[in-house]
Amino acid sequence: MLELKDVCFTIRKDGVDVNLVDHVSIKIPKGHFMAIVGPSGCGKTTLMKTIAGLNPESDGSLIWDGRNLSEDGDFSPSEIGYVPQFSIAYDPLTVDESVEAATSLRVKSRNTEELDHRIDRVLDETGLSPISDRLVKVLSGGQKRRLGLAMELVSDPKILLCDEVTSGLDPRSEREIVRLLHDLSRKDGRIVLSVTHSLAHLELYDSILVLHEGKVAFHGPPEQLNHYFSVNDTEEVYPRLTKQPSERWQSSWNKHRDSYYKMLEKNRQRLIESGDLGASAVVSPKSDDDKSESDSSHIRETQIPGFLSQFATLLSRRWRIFFRDRGQVFLQLAILICFPVLVTLFSEKASGNIRRFSDMRQNNIVQEIKEIQTVRADQAKVGSAISGIIMFQVVLLALMGSNNSAREIAGERQIYEKEKFGGLRPMAYLFSKIAFLSCLIIAQSLWMAFFVNIFGPFRGEFIEHAIFLLLINASMTSICLAISALMRTAEQASLLSIYLVGFQLPLSGAVLALPEHIEAFTRPFISAYWSWSGSVEALQSQVHGAVKSVVDTSLSNQYTCLFTLTIHILAALGLAWIGTRRPQWD
Repeated sequence: MLELKDVCFTIRKDGVDVNLVDHVSIKIPKGHFMAIVGPSGCGKTTLMKTIAGLNPESDGSLIWDGRNLSEDGDFSPSEIGYVPQFSIAYDPLTVDESVEAATSLRVKSRNTEELDHRIDRVLDETGLSPISDRLVKVLSGGQKRRLGLAMELVSDPKILLCDEVTSGLDPRSEREIVRLLHDLSRKDGRIVLSVTHSLAHLELYDSILVLHEGKVAFHGPPEQLNHYFSVNDTEEVYPRLTKQPSERWQSSWNKHRDSYYKMLEKNRQRLIESGDLGASAVVSPKSDDDKSESDSSHIRETQIPGFLSQFATLLSRRWRIFFRDRGQVFLQLAILICFPVLVTLFSEKASGNIRRFSDMRQNNIVQEIKEIQTVRADQAKVGSAISGIIMFQVVLLALMGSNNSAREIAGERQIYEKEKFGGLRPMAYLFSKIAFLSCLIIAQSLWMAFFVNIFGPFRGEFIEHAIFLLLINASMTSICLAISALMRTAEQASLLSIYLVGFQLPLSGAVLALPEHIEAFTRPFISAYWSWSGSVEALQSQVHGAVKSVVDTSLSNQYTCLFTLTIHILAALGLAWIGTRRPQWD
């Protein structure tokens, strides 16, 4: 049984404590199907999240099978399933692939046969087997709701929480989903709680919980709803609630609570006698020893996969999504091809010769001055061009890094938070992102270095230059990944990442000289400066001298640049780790 005792969820608003869930006390037996209804803003979803543990209760307690969740910890991922309002599947995947990924992330299977059996069973249970090879993006609203249920049922949860899973559906699809939830509640003693604004199909529920301003106004059999509120039609219930303050409704319910709970118990007994309620919902209480043995057996059956298994599943899924997104593949190929070509377009000035001073001293002072001016002009022309082209490469790779990861986590925030609730390890998730992005970084950076080295003006050590191009791409990718992990929305992450790349060029000091007191503060944080400076140090001695004649990199050497960029990468990944661990439910 699930029991709530005076549960409250309180927030601070305008300096005053406000109870969004206000002393809710209800009892829900196993094998029970309950609707949570009420006007918009009455606390339905807030109560659901409080039961799930997403909102920590401010007062009161939740009791599950004799265990106080407030003191002994929340539900384990295998005990509870939560189907939110939003879609928890990726559009480029098929129904079967979505369920397979959910199973591989939540349930440790002994072999492929066991995995396939579980997937097939869930697809059959939710009626998705005929469309298992259909892409998620072409599913109807009702089919997406079924898929969301299927992805939660893979772990055989004992409590299934459904938040507005019937919203936006046509009447037929709505009834089919409610009927499916009803049938699911009759298996394995499962409790199914469904938040809904609709008052249709109430006869399929075992009980109805009506909330008003966070308080319980009614909890009883659906056939008693109209009688309790003195209305002729259930559609009149919500207007009726506004006739009295929520405190009066709560007080009235407390007076009549016992009588309505007796009605619920009688209905339950009839279901047991008719055989409509599964045997697992009416098993007699076990001794502590038997209970302990049963619990440990259950834990073994629904054990969460290890880090490597989750990592492999996530990485495989990410590559599959990438290759099915033709727009993203085309964009990556266009960037990969066009950016190096852009660099070579500016190579004419940088490819000129740099004259040397004559070994023979000129007898004519005028000729000597002209020679000095000519050499310095060549140095300034070529040095400035090469310095600018190196910075151009650096900024383009910084832009690639931003494009790689700005939306990588924030763009799938809701799905990630849902999977983390279901037992996904944040470390496995972050490492799968790092592995995926590393492949992009290596391909982009090495191709840029190779192409410019062959067709462009770079005149220095190829390996050293390639390393610094790798590091700037890795640095900006890591920083933008951290931004993506810390921001709530993909739009916020993208905007901040674009600003970050935009400021790389002026703040680096490679083009415009900043005041010394500002430069000393900004330079340690500008990845572009350290990659550009390290690449300059890798130039041939004559070309290096030409660049040094127009820019100053005297405060940095290659080791300093390598160290600083490595620190940038590690610090960014640390922030990304913090962002992935922090709950960010809407």
